[in-house]
This record gives sequence, structure tokens and C-alpha cells, in this order.
Amino acid sequence: MITIIATTITTAIPMIEDFMLRAVLGGVGVAGVAGPLGCFVIWRGMVYFGAALAHSSLLGVALGLAIGVPADLGIAVLCLLMALGFLLLDRSRLVASDTLLGILAHGSLALGLLALALMEGLRVDLMSYLFGDILALNLRDLVVIYGLMTVVLGLLVVYWRSLLSATIDEDLARVEGVATPRLKLIFTLLMAVVIAVGMKVVGILMVVSLLIIPAATARRLANSPEKMAILAGFIGVLSVVMGLAASYQWDLPSGAAIVAAAVALFLLSLLAGRVKARNVQRGEVG
Repeated sequence: MITIIATTITTAIPMIEDFMLRAVLGGVGVAGVAGPLGCFVIWRGMVYFGAALAHSSLLGVALGLAIGVPADLGIAVLCLLMALGFLLLDRSRLVASDTLLGILAHGSLALGLLALALMEGLRVDLMSYLFGDILALNLRDLVVIYGLMTVVLGLLVVYWRSLLSATIDEDLARVEGVATPRLKLIFTLLMAVVIAVGMKVVGILMVVSLLIIPAATARRLANSPEKMAILAGFIGVLSVVMGLAASYQWDLPSGAAIVAAAVALFLLSLLAGRVKARNVQRGEVG
């Protein structure tokens, strides 16, 4: 299916390079799902939690290389283990949640660097893991991206009402029969998958930006949770297209250009909000 789409677009737009086409398809696939999921990250106040999972990704890369499985799988498994470990430790209340997240995030990042350094005879391109290498995506990567993102989006749609209910009032949701512990596990798994796949687009250090910036932008423009989720996906896709276009035109780092485009759209939403507020005030005065 992806091969057919790629061939069609290449035929329709002969000027586009193959590597750039794969980059656009891969980035759109990730950003289109990361935006809606990022809405829940913001609503639930889990931005720092997402950053902690992203930092642990490098240890997941080392785990995957050590046992001979794809790095994506190693990252997803490690992120899930990190999340479960945090939930267990957080229940003990021995350390504040933000302090615990900081320890887990930076500790796992350091352990990941050490583990990769100790793997003799193995050369690892740390820059591609830290900052992404979207221009190096191949057909297999696209199949993995769209396969996993389809699963994530499907689960997000299925559990949408339950997630929204638990986000608004977890105690009330539990009384209404929502299995909140299982829901937390599912949501954590979805975040782990998006982070594992999104790492290919913008890297470990900036992958959380795909979750939070489009969602934060959409929050200022939408008037309902559903509209915010849809708009966040659209803004994420637009950020990828704008960032890759700038990267191609001015030879800029692709991952950084995508994040910069997302930030620019967020600033535009702030400006639009100010203009709208002033117009409303003038109307009331008039």
C-alpha cells in the first residue's frame, strides 16, 4: 500500500527526491498520531513524564542491540518498563514525582550512553538517535511507522471516551466502571510506541515536541476535545511539511527544522489569540 502511494506521488510530482518523499510520508505518519495523543499528555499534566520516557530511549537502543532485536522494539520495551517502574516507585511516596522522573530520565540516559560505549566492535551513530535521521527512512521504516501508528490511532479511538473520562475526574471514572489502572498501562504503552517511532523523525532529545507543541497550539484554537485532537494532528503534519521544505531549501537539520516549524505555528496561534481578544474587547466597547 505504501509503495503504491509513494509511486503515485512520485509520478505526480516528478521533481521530488525519493528520500524526501519517504521523509514526508514517515513524518506525516508519526505527527498525525502524535498530535492527538499529545492532547492527553497535556490534559493529564504528563509532559515531564513523556520527556523521561524519551530520555530512556537510548538505553532501549542499547538493549535492542545487545539482544539482537530492532532498536524500535528495544525502545518500546524499555519505555514500558520505565513507566511501570515509575508507577511502582511513585506509589511509595518516598520521593516527589518530579524528582523521581528526573532521576529516572537522566539516569537511564547516562546508562544508555555507558552501555553503548561498552559494546566493543559496535559503531553507533549517536547523532541520528539523539537528533533523528528522517532523511534516511527506507521502505521498511515506512511500513513499521504506518503499521504501529495505525494500531495506536485505533486504540486511541477505541479508548477515547474512557481516557477523556479518567482525565477529567479519575475517581468518578472509577466509580462509573472505568478500569483506570489498565487504562494507565494502555496509555503508557501508546506513549512508548509513539516515542520509539518518533525518535526516527526528530530524535530522542526532541521527540516529545511532536506530542506537546501541536497539541498546545491546537488548545488555543479548538473549543472541544475532539476538535483539539483533530487540529493537533493537522498542525503536526503541517509542521513536518514546513520543516522538511525548509530543510530541503536551506540545507538545515531536518529534525530541528520540524520542531522550529511547530514552534512558529504555536507563536502564530498566540498572536491570533491576542488579535481575537482585542477585537472582542473593541466590539464590547463599541
